[in-house]
Amino acid sequence: MNRRHLLGLAAGGLAAPVLLRAQEGWPSKPVTIIVPFTPGSSSDIVARALAQQLQAGSGKGVVVENRPGATGEIGARVVIRGTPDGTMLMHAPISTWAINAALRPNLSYDPARDFTGLMQTVRTPNVLVVNPQKVPATDLPGFVAWVKSQNGAAAYSSSGVGSSDHLTAEMFKQRTGAEASHVPYSGGGPATTDLIAGNVQFSFQNLGSIAPHIRDGRVRAIFLTGDARSPVLPETPTAAESGLSDFVVYSWQALGGPAGMPAPLAEQVHAACAAALRHPETSKRLVDLGFDVVASTPTGFAAFQKGEIARWKQVVQQGRIAPE
Repeated sequence: MNRRHLLGLAAGGLAAPVLLRAQEGWPSKPVTIIVPFTPGSSSDIVARALAQQLQAGSGKGVVVENRPGATGEIGARVVIRGTPDGTMLMHAPISTWAINAALRPNLSYDPARDFTGLMQTVRTPNVLVVNPQKVPATDLPGFVAWVKSQNGAAAYSSSGVGSSDHLTAEMFKQRTGAEASHVPYSGGGPATTDLIAGNVQFSFQNLGSIAPHIRDGRVRAIFLTGDARSPVLPETPTAAESGLSDFVVYSWQALGGPAGMPAPLAEQVHAACAAALRHPETSKRLVDLGFDVVASTPTGFAAFQKGEIARWKQVVQQGRIAPE
């Protein structure tokens, strides 16, 4: 872009400063990553690992700010109101980027239209786990037979209505005809605690958080919902290996900014963040926590997000699930 062209843009209005900044290296100034959930949540952990590597690589300040509430809606609205200049981003889980749109008809934001989607950052499969003192089954056919023998008395825990683990269990019920009662909690921690205590009999929990409890025998893994076995739990079969086809489910997270981010800038933000996630130290840290590093392209994420919204809308409608 030559000087005459730049002067023409400047004379044309306010777009020029944004476009000029998009030509510079990113980040060229401090960046805030909004996480619409509490410190210590999985989306917060990944965001902080990303921010640490971005700051180390650029020398610019990159901070994570938690804005929890309303299943991510509060933080999302903060980002929507931001300037699309790369200084404010949002890192959030599947609920904020897809499930809210399927579950909440009066949602105050559109997770696709109101953001510049940059990438799916990480993903982790869920694992069907049971309390070994309450459930005798050790494989999928045995588990389905056991649930059906309970005539609706079996109960499963989740980290909340509309969470990934809740909707995975609901989809499982729809696919197998197994009836069970849903007991929602205020997070994966208490949902797992009550499973171990025997107050519920089974749950679908994220691989990274449940793996230690599987290893020490407090819960038994039946199958995981990934498309391949995980090195974290290499002995645990996938749903397909267990006899349940087309049941690949991941709890995923994504990064984006306000709508209207210029394409050159979005490309720079994507490239920097993808490199940070793939840095050997960051990647190993995330893999050890049970995540797969995805770092998809913006175009790939847009198509993926559209499919996820449609998929979970179908599950919600078939299950007649209402938000809390």
